[in-house]
Amino acid sequence: MSVESSAEASSMAQGLRLVRLVADREIRGRQLLGVSQLAAELGMDQSRVSRLAQELCDLGLLERADRGPFRTGPRFFTLAASLNTGWVRQAKTELEALVAALGLRARLSVRDGFRVILLRASSNDAVPGSFVKPGMVTPVWCTGAGRALLWDLDRPALDALLGGVNFIGIGGPGAAHTTAEVWELMERDRAAGYIAADQEFEHEVVELAVPVRAAGGGITASLSVLGSRAELGSGAATAASALRAAAERLGASPAVG
Repeated sequence: MSVESSAEASSMAQGLRLVRLVADREIRGRQLLGVSQLAAELGMDQSRVSRLAQELCDLGLLERADRGPFRTGPRFFTLAASLNTGWVRQAKTELEALVAALGLRARLSVRDGFRVILLRASSNDAVPGSFVKPGMVTPVWCTGAGRALLWDLDRPALDALLGGVNFIGIGGPGAAHTTAEVWELMERDRAAGYIAADQEFEHEVVELAVPVRAAGGGITASLSVLGSRAELGSGAATAASALRAAAERLGASPAVG
């Protein structure tokens, strides 16, 4: 799978459009579509749809038997089922509490290799037509949510995870471009006690994040808030404290892990 195409915002948006079209046709009992038909429905180049569909199949979000039509894959249903578990339901309350307290957008995410999958987003984290919805995939190395999920990795483990990643052209002006740079950011943020990703993925956006730990201590998810520099102002430490408290409450849920 192309790391660059999976991480670029335009590719993610197009991929999510593709998944939603396939899922919507299944839900409505309509005829399932192949590559050329999907391309026509989406107004996209057929070769582009073919490549995106293959990447989504590799992720398990779509599946296709014997070059037939596409349908939703097992990962799609696993993600949907995860949204019904107790601690993820509880996360909705925690996300909205963070919005009320901080006036920032809030997210709950999990890691799948070098990708981050969004499980829940706060009610203020999307506008009509936005692709900030459960299932959105972003890079692990240049997002606050992603780097919080890397918190416990030592340098050899980080090298192994990111060894094949193509950093070029991915992320915002603050993004790391080598594994060594990711490690430096992790070391800086561990000392502070929280992740501070300043324009690492989106221009003019700062994301603060902390890991959510299960009862056994392992990292299950990450909790993050996002806003502009003006919105955060000098309140990063206050926001991080609120994030840690919310993460501890989520981690204490007996369903976590």
